[in-house]
Formats: sequence, structure tokens, C-alpha cells
Amino acid sequence: MSQNKAFTRRRGDVSPRIRVTVQIAFGAIALLVGVQFILWVRHFESGGATLRVERPDGVEAWLPIAALMNLKAFVLTGEIPAVHAAGMFMIVAFLAISLVYRKAFCSWICPVGTISEWLWRIGQAWLRRSAAAPRWLDVPLRSLKYILLALFLYVVITMPVPAIRAFLGSDYGLVADVKMLNFFRHMGQATAIVLAVLAAASLVVKNPWCRYLCPYGALMGLAALASPTRITRNADACIDCGKCAKACPAGLPVDTLLSIRSAECTACLSCVAACPAAAALDLTIGLPRRRAVIRPWALAAGIAFVFLAVVGFARLGGYWHTALPDGLYRDLIPRASQFAHPR
Repeated sequence: MSQNKAFTRRRGDVSPRIRVTVQIAFGAIALLVGVQFILWVRHFESGGATLRVERPDGVEAWLPIAALMNLKAFVLTGEIPAVHAAGMFMIVAFLAISLVYRKAFCSWICPVGTISEWLWRIGQAWLRRSAAAPRWLDVPLRSLKYILLALFLYVVITMPVPAIRAFLGSDYGLVADVKMLNFFRHMGQATAIVLAVLAAASLVVKNPWCRYLCPYGALMGLAALASPTRITRNADACIDCGKCAKACPAGLPVDTLLSIRSAECTACLSCVAACPAAAALDLTIGLPRRRAVIRPWALAAGIAFVFLAVVGFARLGGYWHTALPDGLYRDLIPRASQFAHPR
């Protein structure tokens, strides 16, 4: 086949606009949670002199290790954790999304992924191209995030439940969210340089943090390997233009495979949006011989449904909120920077 092959042109692909809308929506939620959390922390740091707001439990999405610890304890004991439970429910929601819709968390929800994508798109607009590592270097670099994930999982898996509860119930564990905030508020020179290098690299390389270093994305990718959803290519309708492979942020050979099973696929639909031929490339779900096309709006609705279902269950069941007395926060938060990581 060739690009001269007669074909029906794909019309009205709205997946980029739908995904940007979802990215902005989740980004706005993350921003609001962040602002509310800063105001909450400042209230206790100032001795009550500033505005008092409620602690936004959604900030626990930034505590993935605590979430994994709580998830392990829950699986082994059947008891909902009393501290940082919201983080556990969110990681369950994100894993569920990955199991159903591949690694869509990374390209539709994660604010870090969104910022990284927007940076390389800006860089591509300026430079008219994006750099890509050769395969002999790209594959070893991609393994780094799985190595980091293995280290974190080793710590969690080998940690007994009593030790997990003692860690999360320690002074350090109770204000782990504040420690995370202080890491960025009071970052050192080395941290600032690393973040600046990652931002600069994102302008010329597509998603370097997500592609090579993010252990959270690695976890979602492993869960996505069991997903019944994948990008499928209809060889009869394909005109071999190669636009899908060029558009793929993960650098996957979409133009040569009949289906994409890679853990690197984030269901971003960039390849589908770039494909000019109708019915040549789609996101599908189901068994090999009975697959149904997932439209962009259905994917967005499905992602939102899974997330809201898990979070809604936690809220309605009374499991979402970490209920600690203000007096404890009043004592711990001003001293958060003094707490060393328990051994």
C-alpha cells in the first residue's frame, strides 16, 4: 500500500480538544487543592493569624508512597486507614483507569504530564522539531523508571503492617504532605537546577520525566498491560503515511503494528488524531475478534466515571477525610522541617 491508495478521509476528529478540556479540568482541581492546602498550612504556621480553611484531602495524591503503604495494609487487614486514606483511594482510582483505559492517567489527568506535554509542544513550535534518543539509548533510559518503581515497591512490600502504621502515625508521617510542600517552597539549589534541567529538556524532548524517570507512570504502565483497551490499526484501510508514528509522544511504531500493547501507550489519541484515513486507526476495547471503538468523548466520560465512582465511594462512606485535631496540627506543622525520615 502507499499514500496514493484511494481512501476515505477521517473527518472532524475532536480528540485533542476533548483531552485538553479534561487536562484543564483536572489541572484546575489540582491548582485549587494546592492553593487551599497552602492557605491551610499558613494558618497553622502563623499561629492562627491567617485565614482558616479546611484541609483538602486531595493533596494526598502527591503522596504515592504513603498511598501504596496504606493499600498494602488495607489488602492484608481489610481495614481502611485512618491517616492519608484519600491518597489510597486515588491511587486505586488511577490503577482502575489504567486497567480499563491503559495509561490514560498520564496523558489525561496527571498535571505533571500535562505541563510536560505543553512544554514540548511549545518547544516544537519554536524549533519546528523535537529531539529523540536513538533506540539503543532510549530503551535503557526507559528502564530507569521501572528500576525506581522496583525500589519503592521493595520498601513497601517488605514493610510489615505494624511498621507501616507506625510510620504513617509518626510525626513525620502525619505531616508528610506538609513536608512535600516544603520541599518545593524551600527547595535547595540542587533541586532547583534539576527542575530547571527537566523543564529545559522538556522543550526539546517529548516528556523526558514521564518517559524515563516517573515511577508512578511506570506503575500505571504495568497495570495497563492487563487492559482490554488498545490502539488498533486496520491494515486494509491504512495508507502507510506514517503520520501516526510521528505523532506518538512515546515513539511507538504505530504504523507497523496491528495493535499497541506497550506499557508506554497513554491512550492520548495523538496517533488517531493524526491519521488521515477513516477506520484505519482507532482506540478499541474487547476481545481480539470482537472489539468496539471507543470514541474520544466516551473515553473522557469513562475516565471521569471511574475517578468519581472511587472518590465518591470514599466520601460517602466517610473514609476520605483524615480527621486529626487542630491542636496536633498546631504543634506539628510549624516544626515540620525538623522531622527526619524515620528509619
